[in-house]
Amino acid sequence: MSTTAEKIKEIEDELKITKHNKATNSHIGRLKAKLAKLKREQQERIMSGGKGGGDGYDVKKSGDSTAALIGLPSVGKSTLLNRLTNRESEVGHYAFTTLEAIPGILDHNGAQIQVIDLPGIISGASKGKGRGKQVLGVARSADLILIVLDVFDARNQYEMILHELYHFGIRLDQEKPDVILKKTNRGGIAVSSLYNLTKIDEKTIKAILTEYRIINADITIRSDIDADQLIDVVEGNRVYLKSLVIVNKVDLAPPGLREKVKEEIPEIELEISAGTGYNMEELKDLIMEKLDLIRIYLKPHGGETDWDEPLIVRNGVSIGDVCDKLHGSFRKEFKYARVWGKSIKHDGQKVHINHKLADEDVLTIVRSTR
Repeated sequence: MSTTAEKIKEIEDELKITKHNKATNSHIGRLKAKLAKLKREQQERIMSGGKGGGDGYDVKKSGDSTAALIGLPSVGKSTLLNRLTNRESEVGHYAFTTLEAIPGILDHNGAQIQVIDLPGIISGASKGKGRGKQVLGVARSADLILIVLDVFDARNQYEMILHELYHFGIRLDQEKPDVILKKTNRGGIAVSSLYNLTKIDEKTIKAILTEYRIINADITIRSDIDADQLIDVVEGNRVYLKSLVIVNKVDLAPPGLREKVKEEIPEIELEISAGTGYNMEELKDLIMEKLDLIRIYLKPHGGETDWDEPLIVRNGVSIGDVCDKLHGSFRKEFKYARVWGKSIKHDGQKVHINHKLADEDVLTIVRSTR
């Protein structure tokens, strides 16, 4: 009887040799669904069986957002954490210096961003090797994945990291598929698309759902998804995170290497040297930009604006969200608000609780006194 690993390899081999065309789309979709199920079962056995290195890392989230440093051993993550946060994480020129998740706080432009130095990951981390399940488990809970590459082996490292993150259910820089799947008691599978689907057809959709033993369901699709994204929806355990790719140790690179690395990995957004501090301020700005944080200044009713301590929130936040962040009673007692800044037409405009705020808006919340 075939093992799970053997079954996975058989399906992967079949997918490699199967030509993609209209006639094979539904078969390929079914194969991918089978593969996803087998990999999930394999992952669940790893997680429940304790393979991969003992207890998990208990990292309490703090600050306004969290960025996790992901990279292979000895790429300079600990030195980078020290540069960004003034936290003394142990640094050494050998593999696996960091054996636990070490958090620090980056104070920048009024924001407090938690930066977590995670142990270096190795090939097979998503299957539990080298404490991979603990490392990637912390990464799943972050708001930003900061991929740190060594300039001397950047391409191989980048490909391996993407592979491990993907197979642990982490989707980088992707929008969550806009799909509503509702199981029903009868009627078969009814597909309703509010978008012109160019990457998947109804036959493939039904083949994938049937593989998951879903034979009666209403599925509404509101984005141009492909088969892999539909499988992600059905699996239901994916997380969608932003990423920032940087390459470290560029001060040590010989002539021409930096240019070669940037050509091979166009996703690299910044070259740094954690050792010398090169481009550290630029990196702080980029982290803030990636997290899409904005500053809201609070002005008490009848009082003066607090310009010293802005409220740091995600872009697109509503006044109701601010109420929830300030105190549990604010939403219930909300009467109206006034705003000065870019989100309104004229200063001091009276707005409702669903009004969306912009960076550096000044906000006054007036609560009911009853």
